[in-house]
Amino acid sequence: MSIGGLMRTSVSGMNAQATRLSAVSENIANANTNGYKQTTTEFTSQMLANGKGQYNSGAVEANVRTLISEQGGLSYTANSVNSKKLDLAISGQGFLVVDDGNGGNVLTRAGSFMQQPDGTLVNAAGYALKGYPVGATGTDFVLNGFAGLKPVNLNAGLLSASPSTKGILTIPLNKDFTEQTGDLPSANTDKTPDPKKTVSNSLVVYTNSGEAVKLDIYYTKTSDANNEWEVTVFDSRGASKTGTNRPFPYDDGPLKTATLAFDATKNYSLASIDGTATGILDIDLSSIGGVAAFNLDIGNTTQFTGDNQPLEAKVDGNPAEVIDKVNVGKDGTVLATFTSGATRELYKIPLAKVAAPDNMTVLSGNAFAPSLESGSVLMGFGGSDGFGDLISGALENSTVDMASELTTMIESQRSYTANSKVFQTGSEIMDVLVNLKR
Repeated sequence: MSIGGLMRTSVSGMNAQATRLSAVSENIANANTNGYKQTTTEFTSQMLANGKGQYNSGAVEANVRTLISEQGGLSYTANSVNSKKLDLAISGQGFLVVDDGNGGNVLTRAGSFMQQPDGTLVNAAGYALKGYPVGATGTDFVLNGFAGLKPVNLNAGLLSASPSTKGILTIPLNKDFTEQTGDLPSANTDKTPDPKKTVSNSLVVYTNSGEAVKLDIYYTKTSDANNEWEVTVFDSRGASKTGTNRPFPYDDGPLKTATLAFDATKNYSLASIDGTATGILDIDLSSIGGVAAFNLDIGNTTQFTGDNQPLEAKVDGNPAEVIDKVNVGKDGTVLATFTSGATRELYKIPLAKVAAPDNMTVLSGNAFAPSLESGSVLMGFGGSDGFGDLISGALENSTVDMASELTTMIESQRSYTANSKVFQTGSEIMDVLVNLKR
């Protein structure tokens, strides 16, 4: 073995230990960085061919690996978008998709997002969270790529009004009610409906301008023998404000009047509306600034004895207003609740995974880019198809174990010192050779 080879081997050992110490230093520095994945150093020997009676020392190479697939502990923060901050963590497999600032897509587990003035959610590294906007037909979800993803912006479209186009209404109707023979609510006379013959309720809908309009709806028993009721809809804004018979008469006639028939042979379920076998009550709201055909589904309305039937009332649409609060479900659904109490799904945040996550390319800001070695990206949603749960109001902690890192640092320091002693010995032997000539 040559003296030069001895010195080169010890230098490779010092370089390898220096690399390991650099990884330890980075781990310790990021011990409190959310979503940080621990870096480890593995050593590989490099051998040279040897002849008889001669040994050529090899070297050692340090290979740094990031344990991207390792799950960090979760800490609950209770931060939601109501405080302009939204924290997201993943329990299980999967990564959040974020915008790298150049139109590209990268993956991360660092889910501490802050709402910017323009409404986008950006984490500490400046990456914007991405999701699928929820439209009338759902999302543009694809299984094998990032197509359809947009930066999550909580201000986009929140101030615009959406008119009501459909709704569901189920009001209990009591079969024991007696029939009304005259002065039906549809006649809009100066007479209060008899509460033993008429059921009254109200439903809020939204016009094209986002105005909330309360509709007064009356169900009146008109035929006991035929199990028929009349349903009449009025704009509550036209109700009488004075008189003993208020809210009648209304300033304008009814928006809709129809005859409901119930089938005695089928548990008194709704059989027809105006003689047609349908459960949809079409109401023209154009006179109050709404849509021309508001489809109100009353098909689950039944006529039983007593009034202990289930009650349901909901419509689509929303007024022009701001968000009161936002909730993110385990499947990534971003549900906004407005100040009026109306709700709307804004986005659906997906998760991404690859076959070999530890082989992804590590980027700054606790982000990772899929590579040829990691495999292609597969998209999905939290809690299904092998993906972990998306947890709102929590963060994933760093996977660094401080005690283990300090132990590794001491080991590397000792190994570095030992290699330096080998180099020093080689240097002293070289001095002996040089002094032979003196």
